[in-house]
Amino acid sequence: MNISVYKNASELGNAAGEIAGRFIQEAIEAKGTANIILATGTSQFETINRFISANVDWSKVVMFHLDEYIGLPVTHPASFRKYLHERFISLIDVKKFFSVDTEENVAEKINELTTAIREKPVDVGLIGIGENAHIAFNDPPADFDSRDAYKIVHLDDRCKMQQVNEGWFNTTDKVPDTALSMTVWQIMQCKTIVSCVPHKTKAQAIKKTLLNKLTNNIPSTMLKQHGDYHLYVDYNSIAEVVVF
Repeated sequence: MNISVYKNASELGNAAGEIAGRFIQEAIEAKGTANIILATGTSQFETINRFISANVDWSKVVMFHLDEYIGLPVTHPASFRKYLHERFISLIDVKKFFSVDTEENVAEKINELTTAIREKPVDVGLIGIGENAHIAFNDPPADFDSRDAYKIVHLDDRCKMQQVNEGWFNTTDKVPDTALSMTVWQIMQCKTIVSCVPHKTKAQAIKKTLLNKLTNNIPSTMLKQHGDYHLYVDYNSIAEVVVF
């Protein structure tokens, strides 16, 4: 595990966006194409802003989507597909974007996504860590055993409160109870994983991640088992581990 610490979210995002772009371009130069996963949420704003200007031939990039609320239309302000289209897809020209569509036949969508993501390995995954230490929408206790690519999961109260606090919903009862999420196992199949985790609200999650052994009650501890894992934090998010 490689840990990089920056003063604030802006510096973190600039560094992480640049290195992630470099990893992707290296994969393109080696194979002709690259498969990636891109996280969402307010913690990813700065990274994505830098990421879109990275020196990458986006026309050779296939992108996969981590998760989406079950039944939430793409027009809803909280939709992660809307987030990705507005902040990333509409600004660059990727070869293909496999989105997690959940309004209609979810089982059919799972089969489609599974087939696509298993055609070729994912080269770089930008994977965030939630306030409850979830990765994607795999809330604790996360399923570490499933070998599915995507599965329907239930959101816990801490996860729902995070969505409210970030401004995506007005109240927790408006947050859907279920989501379609990439599994922990599938995330771990990425060749390289980059986690961008700034802000004080993530301090407890970072502390739990770094100071605990592998446990599905802290899903993000699984990331430490990856052979090429890069964690980017700022002074705020690592404040309960290191004092500056």
